Amino acid sequence: MSQLQGGDAALMRELGDFPDDDLEVEHVEKECRTIRHSVPDEGWVAWSHVQYRIKSTITVTTVARKSELFGITWNSRASLHKTLQKQTFESDLQPEKPETRSPSLAVLSDDSGRTLTSSDFDLRSGLTPDPRVDGLLRFSNHDDLDRFNLEARQGNRHADLFALYPPTDEDDAVEIRPIPDCPKEHMGDRIIIRCQAIRFEIDVEPLFATLALYDLREKKKISENFYCDLNSDQFKGFLKPHTPQTDHSTLSRAAIFSITYPSPDIYLVIKIEKVLQQGEISDCAEPYMVMKESDSAKNKEKLEKLRSQSETFCQRLGRYRMPFAWATVNIMNVISTATLDRDTSDSDSLNGHSLDKRGQLPRRNSERFATMEDQCNMSAFKPATITISTFCKQEGDRLSDEDLFKFLADIKKFSSLQRRIKTISGNLPFNHTERPGYLCMLFHSLIPVKPVAEKNLRPIKEVLEFPSSEVYVPHSTYRNLFYVYPQRLNFVNRLTSARNITIKIQFMSGEDPSCVLPVIFGKSNGPEFVQEVYTPVTYHNKSPDFYEEVKIALPARLTERHHLLFTFYHISCQQKQNQTATSETFIGFSWLPILSCDRLQTGQYCLPIALDRLPVNYSLHSPEKIPPQVPPVRWMESHKGVFNLEIQAVSSVHTQDNHLERFFTLCHALKGGAMFPLRVREEKIPENKLEHELKLSIISLPSSRLEPLVLYLHLVLDQLFTLIMQPMVIAGQIANLAQIAFESVVSIVNSLHNSQELARDQQGRNGLLATYLYWVFRLADSPRDLLNTGPDGVLPPTEGRYSTMGRASASTVGAMLLQSRLRSSSNPDIPAPHSAEDTEVKNILSAKQFHEELALQMVVSTGVCRENVYKYAWFFFELLVKSMAQHVSQLEKQDVPRRSRFSDRFKDDIATIVSVVTAEMGTILVKQQKEMEQAEKVNISLAFFLYDLLSLMDRGFVFILVKNYCNQMSAKSISMPTMIGIRLEFLRILCSHEHYLNLSLYFSSPASAPASPCPSISSQSSSSCSFQEQRILGLFDLSQEFKQQHYLTGLLLTELSAALDMESEGSVDTHRGKVQMKAINATYSLLCAHDLDQRCAQPEVRAKVATLYLPLVGIIIDSINYLDFTGTGKNKTGGSDEDPDNVTPINQSIAMAIAGNPFNTLSGKAVATLSAETSRNLLLCFLWVMKNAERSLIQRWTVDMPSAQLNRLLELLTICVSCFEYRGKQSSDKVSTQALQKSQQAKMQLEDSLLRGIGARGEMMRRVGGQSHPLLSLSGQNYRSYITKAELDQEALISGNLATESNLIVLDLLETIVQAVPLADCKDSVVGGVLRVLLHCLTCNQSTTFLSHCFSTLRALIVKFGDLLFEEEAEQCADLCQKVLQYCSSHEGGNRSQACATLYLIMRCSFSSNFSRVKMQVTMSLASLVGKSDDFHEEYLRRSLRTILAYAEEDTEMQNTPLPSQVDELLRNLNSILSDTVKMREFQEDPEMLMDLMYRIAKGYQTSPDLRLTWLQNMAEKHKNRKCFTESAMCLVHAAALVAEYLSMLEDHKYLPVGSVTFQNISPNVLEESAVSDDVLSPDEDGVCSGRYFTTGGLVVLLEQAVELFSQGGLYEAVNEVYKIVMPILEAHRDFRELGSAHHKLQRAFDNIIQKGHKRMFGTYFRVGFYGAKFGDLDEREFVYKEPGITHLPEISHRLENFYSQCFGDALEMIKDSKDIDRSKLDANKAYIQITYVEPFFDDYEMKNRLTNFEKNFNLRRFMYTTPFTKAGRPRGELNEQYKRKTILTTMHAFPYVKTRINVIQKEEFDLTPIEVAIEDMQKKTRELAVATHREQPDAKMLQMLLQGSVGATVNQGPLEVAQVFLNEIPADPKLFRHHNKLRLCFKEFIMR
Repeated sequence: MSQLQGGDAALMRELGDFPDDDLEVEHVEKECRTIRHSVPDEGWVAWSHVQYRIKSTITVTTVARKSELFGITWNSRASLHKTLQKQTFESDLQPEKPETRSPSLAVLSDDSGRTLTSSDFDLRSGLTPDPRVDGLLRFSNHDDLDRFNLEARQGNRHADLFALYPPTDEDDAVEIRPIPDCPKEHMGDRIIIRCQAIRFEIDVEPLFATLALYDLREKKKISENFYCDLNSDQFKGFLKPHTPQTDHSTLSRAAIFSITYPSPDIYLVIKIEKVLQQGEISDCAEPYMVMKESDSAKNKEKLEKLRSQSETFCQRLGRYRMPFAWATVNIMNVISTATLDRDTSDSDSLNGHSLDKRGQLPRRNSERFATMEDQCNMSAFKPATITISTFCKQEGDRLSDEDLFKFLADIKKFSSLQRRIKTISGNLPFNHTERPGYLCMLFHSLIPVKPVAEKNLRPIKEVLEFPSSEVYVPHSTYRNLFYVYPQRLNFVNRLTSARNITIKIQFMSGEDPSCVLPVIFGKSNGPEFVQEVYTPVTYHNKSPDFYEEVKIALPARLTERHHLLFTFYHISCQQKQNQTATSETFIGFSWLPILSCDRLQTGQYCLPIALDRLPVNYSLHSPEKIPPQVPPVRWMESHKGVFNLEIQAVSSVHTQDNHLERFFTLCHALKGGAMFPLRVREEKIPENKLEHELKLSIISLPSSRLEPLVLYLHLVLDQLFTLIMQPMVIAGQIANLAQIAFESVVSIVNSLHNSQELARDQQGRNGLLATYLYWVFRLADSPRDLLNTGPDGVLPPTEGRYSTMGRASASTVGAMLLQSRLRSSSNPDIPAPHSAEDTEVKNILSAKQFHEELALQMVVSTGVCRENVYKYAWFFFELLVKSMAQHVSQLEKQDVPRRSRFSDRFKDDIATIVSVVTAEMGTILVKQQKEMEQAEKVNISLAFFLYDLLSLMDRGFVFILVKNYCNQMSAKSISMPTMIGIRLEFLRILCSHEHYLNLSLYFSSPASAPASPCPSISSQSSSSCSFQEQRILGLFDLSQEFKQQHYLTGLLLTELSAALDMESEGSVDTHRGKVQMKAINATYSLLCAHDLDQRCAQPEVRAKVATLYLPLVGIIIDSINYLDFTGTGKNKTGGSDEDPDNVTPINQSIAMAIAGNPFNTLSGKAVATLSAETSRNLLLCFLWVMKNAERSLIQRWTVDMPSAQLNRLLELLTICVSCFEYRGKQSSDKVSTQALQKSQQAKMQLEDSLLRGIGARGEMMRRVGGQSHPLLSLSGQNYRSYITKAELDQEALISGNLATESNLIVLDLLETIVQAVPLADCKDSVVGGVLRVLLHCLTCNQSTTFLSHCFSTLRALIVKFGDLLFEEEAEQCADLCQKVLQYCSSHEGGNRSQACATLYLIMRCSFSSNFSRVKMQVTMSLASLVGKSDDFHEEYLRRSLRTILAYAEEDTEMQNTPLPSQVDELLRNLNSILSDTVKMREFQEDPEMLMDLMYRIAKGYQTSPDLRLTWLQNMAEKHKNRKCFTESAMCLVHAAALVAEYLSMLEDHKYLPVGSVTFQNISPNVLEESAVSDDVLSPDEDGVCSGRYFTTGGLVVLLEQAVELFSQGGLYEAVNEVYKIVMPILEAHRDFRELGSAHHKLQRAFDNIIQKGHKRMFGTYFRVGFYGAKFGDLDEREFVYKEPGITHLPEISHRLENFYSQCFGDALEMIKDSKDIDRSKLDANKAYIQITYVEPFFDDYEMKNRLTNFEKNFNLRRFMYTTPFTKAGRPRGELNEQYKRKTILTTMHAFPYVKTRINVIQKEEFDLTPIEVAIEDMQKKTRELAVATHREQPDAKMLQMLLQGSVGATVNQGPLEVAQVFLNEIPADPKLFRHHNKLRLCFKEFIMR
């Protein structure tokens, strides 16, 4: 490493150095939904028993990293596109479509009189050249040229490479430690219901609505009541005397209901009440049922009377209500029918129609969650208005909730109301609607919710939910509510007139009437709180049921005097003359104490009723257990219970669990909060048994029910931790509670983890415990804080948390104890307390801290407790870290050296814990494979623990722990993949530390760098190293010195190298692949953090960081065999845009280019073990290092690099280009694919985790200042299944920049390599390798920006090493010319300009050395381009040729040389080839025409073997694309014969074929490839025959390709003939590998011949004749067309008709028969086509040699078709008059040929007489029978068909009819007699069959 200079020291400081303290403890007020915290108004601070429980809901304590100040400002991928420059890719541009010309058929004459210099188009006329590249010939000095190119490349570069790369979707991002959500109140799915009006048929009185949710399945009411007064002002005036005031909060008409467990059985029930009046419910409801709104005129008087009566009752009985009606609606049906997929965000969650995110539901794998999810979906619903038009009349004897559930069950069962239920017509519309602006919301404790709206807005109330099942969310909001439900009253046995009974309910703080408290929540349109409430009255019912709900706000401090008072009255509905003003008649009292044995009373009660008066001190006793009174109390029904009620509490203060209440009570007693003997429920506990009882209560804590334990989890853990840390002195004795309290904590942690109902994160952490540790846990206040606290929410000094117990009562030790740190109660060294209090306090002063006590307990734990401690080590590790951080913060130790922060004893305990945890993991991994996952989680926990210790403790000590961990793990006999995987996760977490770079000593000099955190590194060894003293190559090796100097980096790279070099272990291959992926992703993640870190933004810093990772380059180069270099990009030739997994592999030519040898390609390398994505991640790391490393360092490295290593580096660069190729953007506006949806979700989750993580990665990902990331606001949305066009464009923009930047990095490195090439040795191979990479770059889809720089580099290479390229590298010269010409035809002007400049420079630089070769290569390249490319644009290429001409004309230096004329001649030749292109394009739809044209062009190059070879290859490619494999193979055989001809002139070897004659066994057509005479053409002169194929290797390649095509075409016999030529060559070269392959292919070919035999289908042949002047040269010409195996006549007829209809339209006519054409009868203005099926024809002597099916279908030149006729002119007649004409056609060449149609050159005809026709038919039938009967496995069906045709009469044409016609009489004519005998012999043979 380099010495640290002065500037480096400044960079070091800027990077952050090590802050004095990494962590900062923050005590912050918890964010609150309401405008103030929900705390009681009375003096709760003074009451310590409740104070802490309330305080814990207000504040949170977090430990923040100061290094967050150095975190990056992370630009999300969503906004990245705004800062990027748009890259132009030719694949994204739509070229202008050239005008399509109708085919001209007058161009297909086989007479080729063209010359290479003829031109159909003048370049100088009508064409304007493109703009020329400035300064093409400006630089004569190579250094100046390199400097100019470098400056151009460095402009507008994107600094952050990883920002352009899509976030990886990896499961092993273990360094992300998610931040748990801050404790908050539970909320289920929320719906807002807004009542609009209540309308019945008549409107005569005020009505009152009560809404609540009921769960029919659970038979439970699941929400509190919401009261809604929708009356008009007139009716409200009726009740004014009874409404003293109307608070704003009671005006609500909308409520927010919460549903935690959605179910199809949830009903919204609306109960309607009215003011009490005389009469039964039925009587009062009758007017509503009888009168109609339409009859209002008729019933006007009645309505007025009813309204008058109503006003009278309201004034007298306005405070009393009576049941009237009820209605219900299935709320889930409403939601499901209104469901609409839409996007919502959390900000919409209360806008009237949306749902909040689900709160703390059960785990997703729990049974209850699955049941709920299957049945209901509350993800979103649109606004809906529901109108209830039918109400059920209430029945006086069926008012209870049990009756209601029966009604609901009937409604669900029968889907309608039963007839026995009387209904009332009405109208109650309510809806889910949006309201503009802020909502005025009220918490269920009537506290306004933020944001506070204007006061004139009607508020919306949040309705408290009573979940149908348990909800496991700890209390985080103060809540102390009490619900009273009167149920039933039984006065049946009492002889009294009391029938209209109501109950007045009051909450009393004493027995005096003035002690009534206004804590009862009021209803609608009245005061917020009232002192009393009356139940509705059921008229004339002595045993009424009640459905009232009384909601009470319990005081924070309850005493034994607090009670509920019930007063029973009879209400007189009709005022009598002698009756007083009051309508109430007193019946009796009852009451219920709120507390029983200091515990809140809840549940079902049946209370007696006292008559006349209340007993003395009644509030101290329950009415059932009242002591005897004097005088005695009169009781109704002899003190029997006659009043049933239910009490429920929703309280964060009262636990309502025996175990918890007992524990809290005893702990409270320890703090001096009680007198002895202490009463706990029914027990009295004396002082001497307090310790024993407390231990029992601690032990029993885990036995508590799960729900209350979770609700009070924070309080329980805080109290237990207090007991662990604080020595409790009881009666002068120190109580040893620490160990038992610690074991209880462990047991609770175990219970919570084992619960199936509680969620865990991906690291196995229980969510509740993680929340507690991060937000809630807090050490006791420091002594200074305790002494300075006041009444502002903090305990006053006299009510301190820590105290001791005296003998007589609980009392404090005093101020000295408060100021001391408390000593461990588990330390056996503590002496027995002395009698003097001062001595006791002195002993306590030597106390340990909480973290010390916790570590000690972890070390000394045993048994099951010990197992669970290490099983859930994450909890105790995080507890340790947070307590250590608070310890450092509280005692203000920032100035204390790190070494002195913690005691040696504590360090020993930490080392022991780490060692034990590591040993436990090793044991699990060796013996208990089933618990592998558990070991991985513990390993992650340990890594995070050491990660956190790096911020708190001496870093040298932590590094010793890391070293010990590695040594311990290595000593275990664990399988290598498992070992590496475990250590990788461990190191990945450690390396994610925010000061990782400093810890790794990336500034190596100790002069200004911090002291080494690793004890293994000494200052001397560090300072003795420098760049100048090290070998450059050593920097790229993972040496021992590197591992010592850069400890963490060395460990990580060692694991990466080990993972990549792991040997295959059979079935462990999958595991090995996962480990390799894990190693690469760890490195990738680390470099990504550096790249996105603002501290590393400066190039100087990045260069230093990149130097730290130079050994990574060596590792990647060595592991190139494992890479998947197929790339994920789309080649220009095609590929799928839709499927990201559908990758296009590198094609054969590229593989050959990489290998540099046509016989050895990359496909022969080791099989790739890494996936494409993982390979891309690794290659991106390589590119990042190369981008940021010092250029001079890389240059010196490449100079010293061995040749083989340099070749591997160039190979790696080629792979990089392929892997990061641009894929192109998708064109559709909305792409609906699951892959897109999954990718988006995975990316969002990963980014969410990154931003919210605790790890350093999360620290850096979060914005400074707490700004939220835009993606986080999407977390509540429904994921879309499509992405918009704008998003597609953005992704394409980013992908384009990634492709451009990665390719420019490769280009930079290539320039560095070229400039480092010495003038000796391997210059040629290096230049050749660099050129191969550049050509591969040009093959891929590239941006205009990159291409301009790439062409600049190419031109520099040509200028520097032109002689080398044009003399030695003929093959690369050809590739170069072809690639440059391809870009000369680009429709993008910038690309054309660069290509033109490059091509002219090639001509100019080669002029003095080997211009003829360049001319030939350019001509061949254009011919190849024209023949193979379907999207070739000749108009752009013509413009490019004109531009090159302009360069030649403007080049003043070369004007006096032959160059301009030579260029002009070459360009005219190229232009001539282009004219052929135009003609070829016209016949794209007619393959036969197209191949004829290409054949003519190839024939025109008879004197130019290179060009003829090129065109033959073009034809082969076209045939292959059409699946005409045989013709494609023949083209290559012709090409090989051409090569053989010229090889025979150059080399005289016996193993080489003697020209084309050797190939005639394959096809006699090959002889046309015979070379022209030597005087016309001499090979190896003037660039002739200099291509790659004019070599022995090229010949073998052509023949090997032909073999593959013959095999694909089913001509396996031809494979044998080809290998007869190839084998001698391979044998002569001793190429045994290829020989083995050849023999294997031969065996496969022979096997196919045996297996497929006669089943192979060869070609089908048709004669096609063209007639008419419109056909031009084709007129009266006949061809034989070869079609695929099974082609019917209509198929070829339809194809030809379609094509020629485009040429001639309606003038085309198809001739349907095969008769001879009479030209005189044809219309001269029409074009005629005649198509006839033909069969191969053989003479008898030929048939002797053509025995197999293949031989009868190969080398065919003669074909026959028959035409039946009669003398009468009809085609068909009787047997005795049926003649047949045979026509035999002879073609110019034999099939198969290089074309699929061949000219007919000869035509023969002869006629058969009727008897000869009969003979032929009989011979044919005989042959068919012979074939069918002689098969090895006879086909029964085929035989049956043949026999039926032979014996049965076939329309009078069967054998019997033939015999009767021709054999009945013996003919007299001798000629006929001979035929007669021949027919008889045929019949004889036929019968014998």
